[in-house]
Amino acid sequence: MLIMVLFVVFITTLGYVFQKALGYGVGFTGFILVIAGISSLISYYYSDQLVLMTSGAQPVSEKENPEIYHIVENLSIGDGLPKPKIYMIHDPSPNAFATGRDPQHAVVCVTSGLVSLMNKSELEGVIAHELSHVKNLDTRLMAIVAILVGFVAILANMFMNTLWWGGFRGRDRDNQNGNIQAIFLLIGIIFAILSPIVATLIQLAVSRKREYLADASGALLTRYPEGLASALEKIAKSPYSVRTATNATAHLFIANPFKGKDTKVWFASLFDTHPPIEDRIKILRSM
Repeated sequence: MLIMVLFVVFITTLGYVFQKALGYGVGFTGFILVIAGISSLISYYYSDQLVLMTSGAQPVSEKENPEIYHIVENLSIGDGLPKPKIYMIHDPSPNAFATGRDPQHAVVCVTSGLVSLMNKSELEGVIAHELSHVKNLDTRLMAIVAILVGFVAILANMFMNTLWWGGFRGRDRDNQNGNIQAIFLLIGIIFAILSPIVATLIQLAVSRKREYLADASGALLTRYPEGLASALEKIAKSPYSVRTATNATAHLFIANPFKGKDTKVWFASLFDTHPPIEDRIKILRSM
C-alpha cells in the first residue's frame, strides 16, 4: 500500500509538472491518473497470463511430470497454500518463477532445463522459494511495481514526444506566466529523463530484497537450506540464458535469466534484477 501511495504521488507530480510545462489545463493531470488507474487494474488481473504468454510456458499435468506435480502439491500442503497451477518453459536454462495476484490465482513455472539438471532436494528448494514468493505476496507486489514503473516510462516518453513534435502550447504572452512555464519546461525535461531511471531503481531494489526473503522462507519450509544453495550453484554454472525472458520479466525468475549480466561494481549493481548469487548461497549455508 505504501509503494502504491508513493507511486500515485509520484505520477501526480509528474502529471502536474508536464501539464504546466506543456501549457495544458488541470484536466491533463486528471486524465493521466484515470489512464494509470485503468491500466493498473487491467494489468493487476491479467499480468500472470501476459507473463506466461510472453514466456511461451505450457501447463503441466500430473501425468506429464509426476515428480514436479507432487513436489509442488506436497510443499503447498506443508505451507498451507492452495496448490498453484504448474507451467513449464521448454528451455535448457535452469530457472523458475512464480506469478499471480494472490495464492488463489498463483502459478509456478519451471524450465525443462531445471527439471533435468536438479535432484529432488534441489527441486524442492527451488519450488519452496517460489511458493514463498506466493505466500509473501511478492508476486502481487512486483506486478504492481512493474505496472507503475512502466507507466512512468510511458508518461515520460509521451512528454518528450510532445515536445519533439511541437504539440505544446508555447510560452504565455504574459512575461511572468511565460517565465513560470519556461521553468516548468526545464523541470519537466529533467523529470522525463530521470524519473524512469529512479522508478526502475526502486523496482529493482524491491525485487532484490524480496529474493532474500524468499530464500529464507523457502529454507524454513523445506528445513534444508542446502537444497536451494546447491540448486543456485548449478543455476550459476549453467551457460544458457532463458531465450524467452525479457527485461520486463527478468526480475520474476529465481536467478538472473541473462547470463553474464551480474556485476560487482557498486553503481552498476543498482541495475541488477537479483542480489549476487554467491551472497545468497553463503547466507543459506550459514543457516
